[in-house]
Amino acid sequence: MKFVVGSGAYHMREEFAGRVELLEAEIKSFPDGERYVRVPGEGKEVTVVQSTFRPQNEHLIELLLLGDALRERGFERLRAVVPYLAYSRQDRVTKEGEPVSVRAVMRAIGLYYDELYVFDLHNPETLRYFPGKAVNLSPAKAIADYFREKLGDGLVLAPDRGALGRAEAVARELGLEFSHFEKKRVSPTEVQMWPVDVDVDGKNVLIVDDIISTGGTMVRAANLLREMGAEKIFVAATHGVFAEGAIERVSGAVDELAVTNSIPTPVSRISLVNEIISL
Repeated sequence: MKFVVGSGAYHMREEFAGRVELLEAEIKSFPDGERYVRVPGEGKEVTVVQSTFRPQNEHLIELLLLGDALRERGFERLRAVVPYLAYSRQDRVTKEGEPVSVRAVMRAIGLYYDELYVFDLHNPETLRYFPGKAVNLSPAKAIADYFREKLGDGLVLAPDRGALGRAEAVARELGLEFSHFEKKRVSPTEVQMWPVDVDVDGKNVLIVDDIISTGGTMVRAANLLREMGAEKIFVAATHGVFAEGAIERVSGAVDELAVTNSIPTPVSRISLVNEIISL
């Protein structure tokens, strides 16, 4: 299988080099801001790796242009690997007149690509909008491998019940106990939270989530775990969609913050490349 690495995955390029057959795409912008792509080379099947973090629209358009260019070159089967899919959190109509934005994005990608692979999608049910084969990949093994020695005989926690499956997947890779935080709103400005049915005293703890934005929940969870006697506290997430100051806030409350390289950040220490190559 040949690979094309878009500009949204340039930060992964060195890890692909020498391990897969790369088609060197020419990608640039015209003076007016329009995107230009060109993909020399021939073949029947190709995998395009393109994450769609900010600038989201530019990366999405580039993904479509790469698809069109490859079809024009005669490639018959195209796979899109999109580690972070933009607009995935806009998955429902909340006010009359709104689109289901993730549906529009998936249908557009489906015009060119036969298969779509994403990591830790916000709502996996939305994959039904893609007209071809669509797969939600788990980063559990990559996260577990990164923290295996650091965590030792610790435990894995999800920040809420909805993320319990994610914590379970990482814990099973590590052979460790897992649980989640329960939350209760006691006032318009105060939320209480506590870990369910686990003893964290003297243990290392890894908190796992899909997305970190402001980091407020992670900081509250870490502070609570400190009060309960936890030893070392680690935080991991698939997508580091960090608001301004979030990295510093979370890092200041825990022993280590690490996210995958679905989005390039100063703490993107967990690589997804092995998972992509092994598809």
